[in-house]
Amino acid sequence: MSEFRYARGRIMETIAFITKEMDEFENDYSLKTWQQYQSDTKLQKLIDRTIENILTAFIEVSGTVLTENNILADSYPDVMKKIGVFLKFNDEECEILSKFAVHRNRLAHRYLNFRWQVVKFYANHRDLLKRLLNSIYEYEKAKDKQA
Repeated sequence: MSEFRYARGRIMETIAFITKEMDEFENDYSLKTWQQYQSDTKLQKLIDRTIENILTAFIEVSGTVLTENNILADSYPDVMKKIGVFLKFNDEECEILSKFAVHRNRLAHRYLNFRWQVVKFYANHRDLLKRLLNSIYEYEKAKDKQA
């Protein structure tokens, strides 16, 4: 397999982007109700897009870490599951990470009847994503020390 090198610093930039987007969700949207979401199309777009941005960036950075370690993945859900395995998350957590990729696709492809379910899934499991973010950050810091 040929050597893959992501632009130096790009993983840390992506981590910073994810952190900013997660903070935006936390500060601006985490307490919104179904009624607020359903009655305000601009709010829907903001919430949906913020979560989609977060999940897309996680898939990107996770795929990069896997590729750097010669770990193949067949799909976005597989990327998320395998990053969990690589970073030693338990089986249940790996399954939840995999579901995040499925939910990202629901937002990206505008499956209207699933969008609020995606918002709730994200809200209920965002602590797992925070742990994943911290694990990727620690992985990247350790890798830089070795270089």
